[in-house]
Amino acid sequence: MENNNRIFGIRPVAEAIEAGRQIEKLYLRKGAEGQLMQELRDLCLRHRIRWQEVPAEKLDRLVRGNHQGVVAQIAAIDYVSLQDILERVPEDETPLIVLFDGVTDVRNFGAIARSAECAGAHGLIAPLKNSAPVNAEAIRASAGALTTLPVCRVGSVRNTVRQLQQSGFQAVAATEKSRKLLYDADFRRPTLLVMGSEERGISKEVLKLCDEQLAIPMIGHIGSLNVSAAAAVMLFEAVRQRIGE
Repeated sequence: MENNNRIFGIRPVAEAIEAGRQIEKLYLRKGAEGQLMQELRDLCLRHRIRWQEVPAEKLDRLVRGNHQGVVAQIAAIDYVSLQDILERVPEDETPLIVLFDGVTDVRNFGAIARSAECAGAHGLIAPLKNSAPVNAEAIRASAGALTTLPVCRVGSVRNTVRQLQQSGFQAVAATEKSRKLLYDADFRRPTLLVMGSEERGISKEVLKLCDEQLAIPMIGHIGSLNVSAAAAVMLFEAVRQRIGE
């Protein structure tokens, strides 16, 4: 059975996995045994899907119905590979990609996606861990942008930055700690815009890898913008420069 992006029951979940549906999370009842349950575990191992064993009470809270000790959270969108994003960039356009480094608030994630789509960005990259889920709330906050803009999930943010730098991208970090302003940078080059977490900003390890560290000038008394507002300012400086070419 399926309910609110959740599938439950051994056979429905197994069929979803075999059909290639992307599983966000998979919960199995702790101590569950039996041939069908073992076949499901074997299927997960073949498809490299991790599961978490939880008490039956948690499964009861997640869904109403006979879950048979199995509940799966299905991805709200179809994720793509980094190579897919790069290959989709039109030949006459300069690549612009946004990378999330620890953005965990779904509304901020969605708002950044909305700004990115409006600015003509070509894709979004988020880490598998320590990132906001792309769920119904994020899609609403994005005004639907998350259903059209390609989204990639990666295991390592640092490796992804290095990989794109080797492909000719400049990695640009948005940070209020820099003395260089975003207006002094060249966004007409292939650009990876890195946005950090709401509380800590971009991690030190990722910040060190970036080619540019850029600040947005502030006149008021509050020292920084919300991450989604900062992303919009950065993205539309790229638009301003590229329109003026």
